[in-house]
Amino acid sequence: MPLSTISHPSPNSSMTNVAIHAKRPSQSQVVRRTPTIHPAFISRVAEVFRQVLALGDRIKDGLSYSDAFDGREAVDLLCDIIRTGDRNLALLLGRALDSQRFFHDVTYAHRLRDSTHEIYRFKQLLPSPFAGPEGATADGRPASRPTSKGYSSGSVTALTAMSSGASSPLATTPGQTPATSTTTVNQVSDSGRPRRVSDASSEDSLPVGVFTLLTDCYSPTCSRDSLCYSINCPRRLEVQKRLNMKIEPGLITEIAEDVLLDTKETGTLWIQSVPQDVIDSVDDTEKKRQEAINELIYTERDFVRDMEYLRDQWIKPLRTSDVIPAGKREEFVQQVFWNTHEILSVNMVLAEKLTKRQKQAHVVPRVGDILLEQVQRFEPFVTYGAHQLFGKYEFEKEKGSNPAFQKFVDETERDPSSRKLELNGYLTKPTTRLARYPLLLEVIVKYTPDDNSDKEDLAEAVKIVREFLTRVNKESGKSENLFNLAQLDQQLIFRPGENFDLHLRDKNRELVYKGPLKCRGGPNAENADLLVFLFDHALLMVKPKWVNKHEQYKVYRKPIPLELLVATSPEDINIKGSISRGKATAGRQAGVKSAKDPIPKAESKHGYSLTLIHLGRKGYTMTLWCPTYAGRKKWLENIDAQQQALRDRSKIFDTVSLTDRFFMGVNKLNCAVPYDRGNRMIYGTDDGVYFSNHRDERLRHPTKVISMPDVTQVDVLEEFQLLVVLSERSVTAFPLEFLDPTDTSAALKRGKRLSSHTSFFKSGICLGRTLLCIVKSSSLSSTIKTLEPIDQSMRGKKQPTPFRKLLNNSNEPFKVFKEFYIPTESSGLSFLKTKLCVATTRGFEVVDLETLDTQGLLDPSDSSLDFVSKRENVRPVAIYRVEENFLLCYAEFAFYVNKTGWRARPRWAIQWEGFPTAFAMHYPFILAFEPTFIEVRHVESGNLVQIITGSNIRCLFSDTPPSHIHTANQYRPGMGAGYPYGQAPPPHPQGYPYGPGGNHPAHMPPPPVPQPAGNRLQRNQIIFVSDDGNVQVVRLNREHLPGMLPPSGAPALMPNGSMSRR
Repeated sequence: MPLSTISHPSPNSSMTNVAIHAKRPSQSQVVRRTPTIHPAFISRVAEVFRQVLALGDRIKDGLSYSDAFDGREAVDLLCDIIRTGDRNLALLLGRALDSQRFFHDVTYAHRLRDSTHEIYRFKQLLPSPFAGPEGATADGRPASRPTSKGYSSGSVTALTAMSSGASSPLATTPGQTPATSTTTVNQVSDSGRPRRVSDASSEDSLPVGVFTLLTDCYSPTCSRDSLCYSINCPRRLEVQKRLNMKIEPGLITEIAEDVLLDTKETGTLWIQSVPQDVIDSVDDTEKKRQEAINELIYTERDFVRDMEYLRDQWIKPLRTSDVIPAGKREEFVQQVFWNTHEILSVNMVLAEKLTKRQKQAHVVPRVGDILLEQVQRFEPFVTYGAHQLFGKYEFEKEKGSNPAFQKFVDETERDPSSRKLELNGYLTKPTTRLARYPLLLEVIVKYTPDDNSDKEDLAEAVKIVREFLTRVNKESGKSENLFNLAQLDQQLIFRPGENFDLHLRDKNRELVYKGPLKCRGGPNAENADLLVFLFDHALLMVKPKWVNKHEQYKVYRKPIPLELLVATSPEDINIKGSISRGKATAGRQAGVKSAKDPIPKAESKHGYSLTLIHLGRKGYTMTLWCPTYAGRKKWLENIDAQQQALRDRSKIFDTVSLTDRFFMGVNKLNCAVPYDRGNRMIYGTDDGVYFSNHRDERLRHPTKVISMPDVTQVDVLEEFQLLVVLSERSVTAFPLEFLDPTDTSAALKRGKRLSSHTSFFKSGICLGRTLLCIVKSSSLSSTIKTLEPIDQSMRGKKQPTPFRKLLNNSNEPFKVFKEFYIPTESSGLSFLKTKLCVATTRGFEVVDLETLDTQGLLDPSDSSLDFVSKRENVRPVAIYRVEENFLLCYAEFAFYVNKTGWRARPRWAIQWEGFPTAFAMHYPFILAFEPTFIEVRHVESGNLVQIITGSNIRCLFSDTPPSHIHTANQYRPGMGAGYPYGQAPPPHPQGYPYGPGGNHPAHMPPPPVPQPAGNRLQRNQIIFVSDDGNVQVVRLNREHLPGMLPPSGAPALMPNGSMSRR
């Protein structure tokens, strides 16, 4: 029939009465865009059908099927594709597709039906080895990869080996009658030109043929005004339909009736198997009950015969013939048929007992006792369901690589004993039989009197079977996830130098969501149709391609760890005006639309935009396009849910707010310092110094105590009751006792200027003294003045006359201890036991305060340190002592050196994900602060265990323990540094569930709470602020402490600072 004359349905005609599973988007939110094609070309119809049809999770008889669709959806879409409202015509076309095994009923029991209750799946194409010359893959990798430990031998080993062999052909099985008359043709393009095989690699799995009902008449003399002689002329049917004439009976009608009607299951009815007097002696309810019991019994016998067919026609011949090579014959049979012999043994007993009970009397009194006894032994069904997918893989792989086996399969499936059902149909029968038991038994229960004990027994049997079904769904879901991830891992192709291992073969890895998205425009005018995978730990974008008739996935951009991903839509930015992940998520929650809210219009012809932002040093931003609003919403919901689950699982640190958006606007917060065990805080802002006391409700909110401009650094020497402030490059000391919230000038009168033109200062303990180092730095040199505070009790005391003349003021808070010069610019300073470590443009410089000798920390004779010593613009930031070694933290990386300056742990290093500007140590974790997130890593393994995101994050305070705790045991397990509130550190990080095995230390006993060193009071707080004005303190999450030990051997997404490379 000509395309232009086929009737068009109304816009909503194909979108109604569709069964919708909970996970499917609302049909009202789905906009189909089916391209215009010639409806007679089956391959073109199949291609569009597969591309447009929305797959999802469907449930039939209690079994869950992923990537499935129902019959009503299929017919709806076919009506859209061929532009017709004739559902019977669309059904005929659909059956032409399934006749070539393009898709199949999940139970392999029947053809396509226009019903929401029938579930179908596409023919699953199994991965090929992509083998090239000498066994190498197309991208140079070996055809097989090592498998992870914990995989069972056999099926999984065979799966990961991916030995050579193509997927099974999709042609119609010899002897099978197609649904309608089709003519096999060469592949034809939409323009009518033959398509070269090399151009059609991606279409080899599509059915081919011509659907004659939708073609033009081939007679050259035929026209709409003058029809040809053929009774089956498409124009004759068209004219008759247009004129509302009754179509004359003929071959077409007979074919249609034969195709549209499915043969129902046959079985002897109870009413036909008993004498008439027995029928007359029971009421209608009992008749229905006996029919239900009879159906249970004869279907049980049928199932046993099916299992015997597998044993007699498949298993035994395969074991005794040479179809399968002897070396792998037994293993192959075991993998494909698994424990069907156990299922046969259980159900053979059940069938025998039910048959024996049926023969005892025409009216079966009860069957519940038998079923209640036997269903307890249904464990083999669970075992089989967990392995079923791997058995199918082994079967298809062998069929594609072994011509002798392919011939055996064809001959066996054509044998009358197969009842025209392929092997895959028999291999699904154990799980589908288990799913049918509740349906059969519930019908019996429905017609069983309440006083019959069968009612209670059958109800209990149904309950037990449903528990087994739940376990089958769970185990088969795990197996399918494992199989699909292994298949995907085999198909991935990375760019040179970007061969990241996503650990897709880990037992706990999960594919959360996947779907096609389009990349359009952008700075590089990108134009690509992508397939996007959302895992439990990362987001992967790939571009499908076909190489040598095998589908491969070329990684389009670097995978994004979920903790470094921000997913936004224009609505999020409109609601919150920011792209930070927390605000984007909050915006979506605040802006949830009700069902009555109108769907936003598409932003462009491409659909609805989804912006993905990869935070960090190697980050990027991409805008992808979803065809529907519901599709974008589904992506955002899945990403948010998985990110939240990941954060909950790896929440080693919590953040507690100290101020509620107080420092906003022009009053920028620059620095902060806690004292009085963290109960009191000093804040430095652009307009002065603020004070808060968390023990006093009246002073809980920050209050200005000193009016000073441009305060960039503050510190409290609590044991000397001194506040040190850097304001406008001048360092001034104030007595804490004179801080008065009611008089901001009182402290100014008591302040003592210590230095001017100052870059920064740092206080700490060295040589057993509390020291204050004031640094004046330029691009060429640094002058460091070291001051020692004077005990408060000594201030103001009268000194002997000679000394009094030397003092300008007897109340001076500091005295000069040492002063020295370094010929380079400096940016930081750390206190060691007897030395100072200065971070300079040349690296870390160590200064002996006793002799003032200066030398580089790194030994230049260690060639393993060339990556640091021979690089320019490497910025050192912080140094921490961990056990016998020192952890050196640079802006790009971190590594260990020993006390002689040689590299310790040569194979250990951290590559920071971001651009850290500050660090904090909270053993056994190191926190790196960068503007968009805080990355938390384990100091022993280097694994990234947590990400705390934000916007414009700045570290305000992170003090290290006093230097004379900097002994060999300072950060030794069991002797760690201080922890807030006397809390011991966790033995290990839970973090991402993927840390490389063997990298974590042994279990650590809780360390004792360290005591203050001398007069120096220890400060353990880690404080930061973000652009929302909230000052937050980081502290260990006590609820997660017991579960922070990761599973042994768990792989890491980003070990040593980045995703591990293959």
